[in-house]
Amino acid sequence: MEILKNIVIEGSKQKNIVLDVFYKADTIPKPVIILSHGFNGFKDWGHFNLLGKRFAEEDFVFVKFNFSYNGTTEENPLDFADLEAFGNNNYSIELDDLGKVIDWVLGAEIIAAEIDKNKLNLLGHSRGGGITILKANEDKRVKKIVTWASVSNFISRMNGYDLKEWKQEGVLYSLNTRTNQQMPLYYQFYENLIENTSRLDITKAAEELQIPFLIIQGTLDEAVSFKEAESLHNSCKHSELFLIEGANHTFGAKHPFESSVLPAHAEIAVKKTIEFL
Repeated sequence: MEILKNIVIEGSKQKNIVLDVFYKADTIPKPVIILSHGFNGFKDWGHFNLLGKRFAEEDFVFVKFNFSYNGTTEENPLDFADLEAFGNNNYSIELDDLGKVIDWVLGAEIIAAEIDKNKLNLLGHSRGGGITILKANEDKRVKKIVTWASVSNFISRMNGYDLKEWKQEGVLYSLNTRTNQQMPLYYQFYENLIENTSRLDITKAAEELQIPFLIIQGTLDEAVSFKEAESLHNSCKHSELFLIEGANHTFGAKHPFESSVLPAHAEIAVKKTIEFL
């Protein structure tokens, strides 16, 4: 198996994207899976390296990456070393970053002999699921998508914030309980959402989607309600909803992840994803 780690490509807004590629180097064209991480996530979180190996073993080219403004850096892709970037991230940047990754995958000489350009698939977890749905609807190169514990509406997730105070202060902070860092979110995040409501409307994108869509959701997800998976399923006529009984938001994984085997619920998600793709 070939593993290309920490390849640096140009991001969508003056900051670079760092990505990894997992594949069997046999020059047989294979379907591609591009994984988008969620909020407070990064490409090397938890079991993501195991996922890369697992999908590569099943004859996929698996690509995972750090959104350019997710707070990690080229020098330190494992930690939130650039909180200023984190605070200046927004959904539009992530959507454009995913487009840059797709462009790279389909044009990179290093993997040209390994990929089937007509079988480009996207996989998104949590917030990355929302980005995946939006990108698939605006980029016809994408043939199938899978979401794991995806959010269904970016605007409704703003309901818990004091918008008046946020605007007045210019920033609010979200505690990362794993690292104990106070993660800044600048008011531009909300402004960008309001200025791009049509482009960032996940429900509308799901309704318009013309490709197969698999929605995987745990019944004990503590971060994203089961109702959000139902909403996505009801919005998209091409969707399949697959529930994993007892699974939490990360399907049993955590960071750091020490085991050499996937958690039971993550393995179920992987098997269903492989079957669908």
